[in-house]
Amino acid sequence: MEPFARNVVHFIRLLRGAGMGMSPAQAVDALDALRWIDISRRDDVHATLASLVVRAPDERDIFDAAFDLFWRDPDWEGKLRAMLLPKVTSGVPPPKRNNRLADALAARAAASTKPPQTHDRDPEQLHARMTFSAQERLSHRDFDTLSADEWRTLRHQIRSHRMPLATEPTRRLKAASHGTHADLRASARNAVRSGGDWTVWKYRAIVERRPPLVLLLDISGSMSTYSRAVLYFCHALLQSRERLQVFLFGTRLTNATRALRERDPDVAIAGLSGQVVDWSGGTRIGAALAEFNRRWARRVLAGRATVLLVTDGLDHEAIDVLDAEMARLARFAHRLVWLNPLLRYPEFTPRARGVRAILPHVDAMLAAHNLDSLAAVGRELASMGGRTAPRKTGDTRWN
Repeated sequence: MEPFARNVVHFIRLLRGAGMGMSPAQAVDALDALRWIDISRRDDVHATLASLVVRAPDERDIFDAAFDLFWRDPDWEGKLRAMLLPKVTSGVPPPKRNNRLADALAARAAASTKPPQTHDRDPEQLHARMTFSAQERLSHRDFDTLSADEWRTLRHQIRSHRMPLATEPTRRLKAASHGTHADLRASARNAVRSGGDWTVWKYRAIVERRPPLVLLLDISGSMSTYSRAVLYFCHALLQSRERLQVFLFGTRLTNATRALRERDPDVAIAGLSGQVVDWSGGTRIGAALAEFNRRWARRVLAGRATVLLVTDGLDHEAIDVLDAEMARLARFAHRLVWLNPLLRYPEFTPRARGVRAILPHVDAMLAAHNLDSLAAVGRELASMGGRTAPRKTGDTRWN
């Protein structure tokens, strides 16, 4: 059982690298369960491990693919290359690619082929002081200038990033050991149970929660690359149970919240780009905002919601409609933040008619063209307080 036990532990690590919530305790449980079955029967081993580690329906496909590659196929490295490099076959559609499993296998293969470290560490430390890390360089790179390999690396950084959204106090109270509101009923019940002793008091504290966040994302041709990067951030927020609603617009409006709840971000965004017919097409910002204000605004903008409008504002038709709908959206939303990729240019000025129509109605205008700018958006959302003053844009030069 010793070699088999090591393989079981490596298999659990592979599943954890593919994004499944694995822990060392599950490896111990798997080893205990496998002692009671005939491990020479592959179907029994498959069913036993699946009953222990698979917790959601969307994890079953990942588990089956990982089990086939790890336990049966000796040429799993060849299968890995086939998963990482898409093939074109005539008449037969290619098999469905699982990026999470391929990335986990690639990391495992790289770790197994890593050369042994030498004891002479002085040159390595000197080299580390004189260079920047690849992740730090990528955080400054424009999304539209990345190669395929750089974009793949950046996606992993985006998945692990979390926006530090601020919390706001509500009118509700919760039980607490200390606080500013004395709970007389709970204190009286405690005094009755303790024989009339009122020395221990119960309190209630104010409940704080994150306000809802609504994203309006432009997916026109000029915004395609930036929209995909923002969608990866949205997927991370949805997986962390944030109160987020995502809407895509080009020539029409699409609610993408349910599609982004898929556990695998690559599968979610690939499926979403196939469902949205106006992806990388034209843009009609005014008409899309009119549909949102009419159908969705009253439902999703309750509870002091913040709206993130991600667009370059390059709309040249129906400017009066755009101005009116932006004013209406500003009345619905508690805060309205405009994320504009055009701010990557230092000489940017609001000369386009669409930009001038949007600008007076937003609380802030921020850049959204690289990883650092999206991190700055999170810090802005965390520090932005209630709206007590008149609206102002992110740069006072244009007021």
